[in-house]
Amino acid sequence: MPTRAERFLDHLDKLSGGIEPRFFPLESTKPGLKGLTVIVWDDLPEAGMITGVTYGLSLAEHPEWRLGRPELCISVRSNDLNWPLAMGHLAETQRRHNPFHHGDTINFGERIATESVMTAFLISAPPVLDRADYTGIDVGEELPVNITGLYPIHDGERRFINKHGLETFWNRDWDPHDVHREAVA
Repeated sequence: MPTRAERFLDHLDKLSGGIEPRFFPLESTKPGLKGLTVIVWDDLPEAGMITGVTYGLSLAEHPEWRLGRPELCISVRSNDLNWPLAMGHLAETQRRHNPFHHGDTINFGERIATESVMTAFLISAPPVLDRADYTGIDVGEELPVNITGLYPIHDGERRFINKHGLETFWNRDWDPHDVHREAVA
């Protein structure tokens, strides 16, 4: 019988077409919780991009997780490992506290990576997956895992989203994978 982690990794393996990822384990800062791992693919979904997915956020419990437990996904036009590792840091330090709802923003508090001035994240549907591929992932437990997207944004965009909502921001002309883009709000 496959373990919870094996079931999740099998799902990711099917989505990546069997491309071998790299694994970056992060030690837990939460008593009673195992560590978290950032799974990273280079040049996926296309050359010049880096994609990362967490495993371990969904091991925590949160009272607002009634239909599924999240894992995070980031996919940006870069080869800088700091993007997925920053995502992993957020997932590890904020699990049990942050429900990671779509439309929420996170102030990272500093540049996420040295190549970009972006200092915040937007939470929404994952950038590179179809709905059937990111929702209801059976890991052998009562609640499935849902993969949630994390998008790097500028701090002014974070404030704009918090004031005007996700849809107003999302409908602007912006490239969610471009970490060098100018702010659009």
